[in-house]
Amino acid sequence: MTTSAVVPIRRLFGIPIAAITMADAVARVERAIADRARLHIGVVNAAKIVNMHRDARLRDDVLASDLVLADGMSIVWASRVLGGPLPERVAGIDLMHTMLARGDRLGWRVFCLGATEQVLGRTLAAFRGMYPDVQFVGAHHGYFSPADEPALAAGIAAARPDILLVAMTSPRKEQFLARWSPTLGVPVCHGVGGSFDVVAGEVRRAPAAWQRLGLEWLYRVKQEPRRLWKRYLVTNTLFVRLVLRELARTGRAVDCTSRR
Repeated sequence: MTTSAVVPIRRLFGIPIAAITMADAVARVERAIADRARLHIGVVNAAKIVNMHRDARLRDDVLASDLVLADGMSIVWASRVLGGPLPERVAGIDLMHTMLARGDRLGWRVFCLGATEQVLGRTLAAFRGMYPDVQFVGAHHGYFSPADEPALAAGIAAARPDILLVAMTSPRKEQFLARWSPTLGVPVCHGVGGSFDVVAGEVRRAPAAWQRLGLEWLYRVKQEPRRLWKRYLVTNTLFVRLVLRELARTGRAVDCTSRR
């Protein structure tokens, strides 16, 4: 990590997850922008951790992040079960909005990458209404080929944003950020998954009570049962199995060290 402050870490399933709050995360974002220091933010939930165990490239791409945050309540609960509790969930979409709210006060420059052209357009319109003093200095849809990436990366760098938001599905967003964030010259790069779909009104986010109970996945299944029920059944079952395996292996599979 290129910023100087030490970050407390809880190592879960071999993944160094930052034991920080939302306020801590946004303070690091502000410091990175002020110092023009690189801060590549990654987030993990139960499904991604399961997929990282299946896909070595995804694992390497996530671990290329400077800061890995607990996007799902299941990660927070697992940290408690395994003896090294994380202070709270720092969901990627909430961090995105909190950063934009801070940027609205400080005049930050933001580039938005991802989603379809239609969704991206509605997202930008919504963002401009919510955060009128953020400078949205560029945008590009998420449907580009590997051959397009060098020109796209050059365009992002030329726009000189303070923050790059990448709204693509895994593993594409992790691959793009692992490949390009070291050379873009953008202080803060944050992969936000399907957040633009939520902002644009394409997808409804779970109510706060469902979020607190860790049931956002079930709310998503309610909206698209045929497409999602099997995916979540498999990944949730495999995640529980990972937690049980860690308990059986050591009883306390957590390394509470710090990491720069």
